Amino acid sequence: MLVKTKGAAIVGIDAMTITIEVNVSMGQGYSIVGLPDNAVKESLDRTESAIKAGGFHMPRTKMVINLSPADLRKTGAAFDLPIAIGILAASEQVAHPNLIEKYLCMGELGLDGKLYPIKGILAMAMQAKEEGFLGMIIPLENYAEAAMVEGLPIFAFSQLNEVVAFLKQPSYEKENQNENYTSLLAGLKLSTNAYTNEREMIPDFADIKGQSTAKRALEIASAGGHNLIMIGPPGAGKTMLSKSIVSILPPLNKKEALETSKIYSISGKIPLQKQLISQRPFRQPHHTLSAIAMIGGGSHPQPGEISLAHNGVLFLDELPEFNKSVIEVLRQPIEAGIASIARAKMTVHFPARFMLLAAMNPCPCGYYNHPNKPCHCSSNQIQKYLHKISGPLLDRIDLHIEVSPAVQ
Repeated sequence: MLVKTKGAAIVGIDAMTITIEVNVSMGQGYSIVGLPDNAVKESLDRTESAIKAGGFHMPRTKMVINLSPADLRKTGAAFDLPIAIGILAASEQVAHPNLIEKYLCMGELGLDGKLYPIKGILAMAMQAKEEGFLGMIIPLENYAEAAMVEGLPIFAFSQLNEVVAFLKQPSYEKENQNENYTSLLAGLKLSTNAYTNEREMIPDFADIKGQSTAKRALEIASAGGHNLIMIGPPGAGKTMLSKSIVSILPPLNKKEALETSKIYSISGKIPLQKQLISQRPFRQPHHTLSAIAMIGGGSHPQPGEISLAHNGVLFLDELPEFNKSVIEVLRQPIEAGIASIARAKMTVHFPARFMLLAAMNPCPCGYYNHPNKPCHCSSNQIQKYLHKISGPLLDRIDLHIEVSPAVQ
């Protein structure tokens, strides 16, 4: 018997609908095709154990699982749930097999049938709403994230057998949902109003005393979205000033919050049961990071630091200490607002509209032109240090200011 279920794969920051075809017929052997990675291939072992733990049986005949479109690489364990549901439906252990493909379902299965949360659920929920699915079946821990998408029924469960029980008695109206599912939602106790203004602990711009010139430059940069570099000795307050800029930036609007939350969801950086990211992100990567970590990429392209700073601030402290190849990759994204990752079979675009803040010392020892401490660097050392930052990159930074030590 041939049964189709629906899942989703992440491509860039968007989701693409994947059709999982399960065919159980006469013969022997299991196989999974459609360009799966090792995690997807291992799904058969996890689903077999989970199916048996739920009191069901695994077919002992030939079974072929196809993930379509077959030319798109499938990664991760999130396909466990649609594969398991397809196996149960193809072996006639789940009723209403024609209705199953009207739900988009994703989730990782444990050997005991427990559903574990997955990454990228927000992008998948947006795709499910766009394609008009009746609802989305997901792990319970992903409910708050999926609920950000208004108008899409979300069915969240913690065990495989609960999903099967729901599919045997499908309901589309809230008052007709089965008792088991209603009790799960009651126990979740999460607000459906996902757009909140929860703020993190950050320095308050108003609490900073002195440094009037630097504060004025930060206000101008905040108002116009300008890039800024601060040059000054250690202890002048460059890092504190940079971190405080988030407190004077306007909160994200609904569109920006969804964009930012989607990027963090795909990266697995949204804490469980947390709602929309409403505060502008502030990213401060260490100077030892690689160019791929900065711009994004990998064998399965993931967003980099500049995309995690989308709609927010990217702060590069001790700018000359970064590898030159790392900071030079910022040229094109600063101009275009997009990080393009090219691969042999596809090109992925990650949004990267951010405000660049940078801080650096005026010389290797840090005390050139310091009012109280002498500088021990030679002119050649100072020139070599400053030349680590190229002219084209400095040309893309609108404001250059000198930060002097605060007067005691």
